[in-house]
Amino acid sequence: MPHDIPAPMLAASVPDLPAPDSVPGGLSYEPKWDGFRGLISWDGDTVEIGSRGAKPLTRYFPELVEAISAQLPEPCLLDGEIAVPTGAPGAQRLDWEALSQRIHPAASRVARLSAETPAIFIAYDLLADGEGDLQGEPFEVRRARLERLVGGLGHPLHLTRTTRDADLAQRWLAEFEGAGLDGVVAKRLAGAYTPNKRTMFKVKHARTADVVALGYRVHKSGTGLGSLLLGLYDADGQLRNVGAVSAFSNARRVELIDELDPLVARDADGQALSDETERSRFSAGKDTRFVRLRPERVLEVRYDQLEGARFRHTVQFERWRPDRDPASCRFDQLEVVSAFDVGRVLA
Repeated sequence: MPHDIPAPMLAASVPDLPAPDSVPGGLSYEPKWDGFRGLISWDGDTVEIGSRGAKPLTRYFPELVEAISAQLPEPCLLDGEIAVPTGAPGAQRLDWEALSQRIHPAASRVARLSAETPAIFIAYDLLADGEGDLQGEPFEVRRARLERLVGGLGHPLHLTRTTRDADLAQRWLAEFEGAGLDGVVAKRLAGAYTPNKRTMFKVKHARTADVVALGYRVHKSGTGLGSLLLGLYDADGQLRNVGAVSAFSNARRVELIDELDPLVARDADGQALSDETERSRFSAGKDTRFVRLRPERVLEVRYDQLEGARFRHTVQFERWRPDRDPASCRFDQLEVVSAFDVGRVLA
C-alpha cells in the first residue's frame, strides 16, 4: 500500500533572508518553485500524488506517474513541486497558466496536455523511504537520503539545489525570478518534518505599483465590497484589468461602498453599470459581475510578480494615492525582470 500522505510542512513569510546562524543548527536555503505542491507516495506498485489541500492530483499528470514508476528505485514518500516549463530550450521559464490548464475533467484533454505541456517534479524533501518513516529525522539527514534516492534520476524528475551560503541564496533570489520562480526558502537543518506547521521561512519578491480602481464586486454575504478590481494602462492607452484586492475588514467593506458611490458609472436613468470579468474554469458557477467605476481613483498595492498582464498572486492594499493621476498608472512603471532559463536552475 502507498504511504499515507500527510499535510505538508509550511513556511512563514519573512521580509529578509534569515542568517544561517539565526536558528540552532543553522539553515539550508533552496529556490522557491512556483507550481503545485505535490506529495508523491510510491509503494513500488502504485503512485499517488496529493496536493497541499489533500486533493488527489494523480490523474492529471500521467507523465509523472509513468516516470515515477519507471525511475524510483524503492518505495518512498516525496515532498516537492509540480511545474510546467515552457519556451525554447535555453530560454524556458515556469508557466503558471499552462500548469493551471492541466487540471481538467476530460481524460482526453488530460492526455493531450500531458504531451503538449508536460510537467516536471522537483523533489525537495523525503518523508519516508524503503527503510521507514523519516519525518522525525533532522532535515540534514532527510536531505542526504533524498540526494541518494533522487540525485541520479532523469527528466522529468529533478532534485532541487540547496546551499548553506546566504550570499549565494541572495543571488538566487535575484536571478531565479527571471525563470518564473518566486523566492527562496530557508529550512532548519536540525528540524523535523512538521506537517501543517510553519517552521520553514520564505522570502518572496515584494514590490508596489500604483493602479486604478476600475470596479468592485459585492461581497458574497451580499453586504459591502467583496473585492476591488485593479487596472493599468497599456502602451495603447487601454485600461487593462490586472487583478483584484480583497483583504478588507467587514466594517471597511461597508464604508468602501459609500466612499466609491460617487465614482460608480451610471446609465442615463441613473442605474449603476455592471460588467463581467473573463470567465475561466476556476470561476465556473461564480458570479463574475462587477460594478463599473469611472477610472478616477488611484491606490497603491503590494505585489510579488506579474504573470503575463496580470498580478500572479494575492495583491495587498497599501494606501490610496489622491496625488496620482490615473493616466500615469501604466505597465511601464513595473519592474522588468531579466530572463533566466529554468534549465540553469535545475542544473
